[in-house]
Amino acid sequence: MEHRYLGNSGLKVSAIAYGNWVTHGNQVDDDTAIACIHTALDAGITTFDTADAYALGRAEEVMGRALQGVRRESYELFSKVYWPSGDGVNERGLSRKHIMEGCDGSLRRLRTDHLDLYQAHRYDTETPLEETMVAFADLVRAGKVHYIGVSEWTADQIREGAAMAAELRIGLVSSQPQYSLIWRVIEGEVVPACRELGISQIVWSPLAQGILTGKYRPGEPLPTGSRAEGDTHEARMMAMMMNDELLERVQELAQVADMLGCSTAQLALAWVLRNDNVAAAIMGASRPEQIIDNVGALEVGLTDEVASRIGDLMAPSSLSDPALTAQFAPSRRP
Repeated sequence: MEHRYLGNSGLKVSAIAYGNWVTHGNQVDDDTAIACIHTALDAGITTFDTADAYALGRAEEVMGRALQGVRRESYELFSKVYWPSGDGVNERGLSRKHIMEGCDGSLRRLRTDHLDLYQAHRYDTETPLEETMVAFADLVRAGKVHYIGVSEWTADQIREGAAMAAELRIGLVSSQPQYSLIWRVIEGEVVPACRELGISQIVWSPLAQGILTGKYRPGEPLPTGSRAEGDTHEARMMAMMMNDELLERVQELAQVADMLGCSTAQLALAWVLRNDNVAAAIMGASRPEQIIDNVGALEVGLTDEVASRIGDLMAPSSLSDPALTAQFAPSRRP
């Protein structure tokens, strides 16, 4: 397993991280989820990412059970706060109250006394940034959190947050955005800003919710039981990205992967990990064997020529439309 520094900090993370956004507490049974985490550990993955909002806390509970008994110093545990964690008016957002109570809840569910990284899951337009950052700083000084990160913040928001974090002498070291061959929104402003500030990307959905595995084929019905079925947020997001033209390009990507002797998923992950601002790519899994395949991405040797070729092949078209991007951007809470 390759490990990379997270931003300008001394913390190292595994280049492939394990996350449980839509799987644990939801799509897969607990025994399978625990087996996946143990397989990830066996494969050398040391970085585990979750959030209090995932399955309304169930995802954290399952991860906590799976990691119980594993030497705490041997892995990095990340969680997030912002989205509703209950029905109360203060059980959401980035107020001091919600951050403090949210952190305690995550620690309890994860069965640990500290988080290596605590992330603002979105930017809160209704809470003063100073209140948010001071609350994070107090968690760091209390030893409950080691580093601070953000998720899906704009470049300007990251700059403002990083400046305040520097004043408070705490480490804002990471940004967690969506990033893949077909979703490159961060390349324009977020990545350049983060390079300048010494902040790394921990990217989610590097396989575009499975679209880049090649299992969805043009002109064919959706695979039974796939993430693209149903009326979930993820399924709607995938439906907006998928069309026959895109799926045909994915099949061309699969041909390149065949020539390189790797899977389509490994090739897509290898392309993401070539970005020097990406510290880790988060992968999820509903079966242990998916983890083994994804970790194989680290063995894929991509020349500049091949990386450029597949980058051009999968270059986003409609995904560059600001109207589409805005649908998944941070917004005001009701």
